Amino acid sequence: MSVSVEPTSVDAAVEESAGQAAGVTAQDAAEALRPHAEDAFATELAALAAQDDRPRPARWRLSPWAVATYLLGGTLPDGTVITPKYVGPRRIVEVAVTTLATDRALLLLGVPGTAKTWVSEHLAAAVSGDSTLLVQGTAGTPEEAIRYGWNYARLLAHGPSRDALVPSPVMRAMAEGMTARVEELTRIPADVQDTLITILSEKTLPIPELGQEVLAVRGFNLIATANDRDRGVNELSSALRRRFNTVVLPLPESAEAEVDIVSRRVDQIGRSLDLPAVPDGIDEIRRVVTVFRELRGGITTDGRTKLKSPSGTLSTAEAISVVTSGLALAAHFGDGVLRASDVAAGILGAVVRDPAADRVVWQEYLEAVVRERDGWKDFYRACREVSA
Repeated sequence: MSVSVEPTSVDAAVEESAGQAAGVTAQDAAEALRPHAEDAFATELAALAAQDDRPRPARWRLSPWAVATYLLGGTLPDGTVITPKYVGPRRIVEVAVTTLATDRALLLLGVPGTAKTWVSEHLAAAVSGDSTLLVQGTAGTPEEAIRYGWNYARLLAHGPSRDALVPSPVMRAMAEGMTARVEELTRIPADVQDTLITILSEKTLPIPELGQEVLAVRGFNLIATANDRDRGVNELSSALRRRFNTVVLPLPESAEAEVDIVSRRVDQIGRSLDLPAVPDGIDEIRRVVTVFRELRGGITTDGRTKLKSPSGTLSTAEAISVVTSGLALAAHFGDGVLRASDVAAGILGAVVRDPAADRVVWQEYLEAVVRERDGWKDFYRACREVSA
C-alpha cells in the first residue's frame, strides 16, 4: 500500500534543489545575457500584482486577467505601461490562461517560430513567478527527467531513501504548486512521453522504490510545447493528448503585425547587446518580413505571382535572427544603420537550407520578383553579391 507524501514537506532533496535554483542573485540576473522572464520583467509583474484586485487561483501570483494583461500588454490605472509579450489574437491567450486555472494541462502547438517557448516562459513567470522548472525535450530525454532520478553515491551507500532521490522539475512543481514546462514534447520518445499520463490524470507521481507517492498540491499545472513539422517527431498517444487542452499558435496574420513582433524582439535583444536602435532599420525589417512571408506563402504580396517555397519554415523567429545579425554587422562593420547589405547574407542562410533545391527557389525569386520591384535595387544587388 502506498504512503502519501505530505505536500508541504516532499523531502530534503526537493528543498535542496529549490534552494539551488533560487541561488541566482539580482546582480547575476542583471548581468545575464538573457534573463529569465520573471527577472527581465520584474517591475511589470510587481506593478500588476500591486494593482490586481481580482480573484486568484490557489498559489497564483496574479489573477487570470492580470496574466493575460501581462502577455498582451496594456496600461494600468496608475499609468504603468505593460509591454506586449505576445502579439496575436487575444482569445488565444485567454484560453491558454484559463486552461492553467483548471485541472487540464496546456499544450501549445504550432509550426516552428510561432513563439511557443516564449509564451510558455511568460505564462509560467506570471502564474508562478518561476519559469525555470523546465524539461527540455530531445530524442535522448530519459524518464528520470520527468519523474525523478537518484544520487548514486547516496543510493549505493544507504540504499533507496529520500536523501538519495533527485526530484525532476515536474516533481518539484507538483510538490510546490507551481507551473512546470516541457519543451518540444514530440521530440521525446513515446514511452517517456507516457510517463506524464498518471501525473496529469491522477495528479500523483508514484515512487515504487520507496512505496510512496508525491501528490500534486493546488496550483500545480504543466505547459508543453510541440510542433509536427520538424524531423524526429514522435506522435503523442491519444491517451496523453486527451490530458491536454491544445491551443494552436498561428503565424502572424498580417505583414504589419509580423514587423511589429520582429521590431519589438530585436529591440529587446539589441539593448542587451548594445546594438543600434531598431527604428533606424525599420525599412529593412519590413523588407525581410516581406521576403519571408512571400516565400512562406508561395505567392507575392500583390497576389500576381506564384512562387516556389523553400524547404525551411522561414518563421518569425528566423526573421528576428536575421535582423539581429544584420544589426550586429551594421554596428561593428558599418555606420550603425541597418542596410540591405547587412541582412542579405542572413536571408540567404535562412532560405537556402537545401543547397540544390532551395538555391533554385531563391534565384528564381530574386530574378522574377526582387529584380523587378521598385525601390529594391540595393537589396537585389546585395543578395546577388552574397549568392554568387
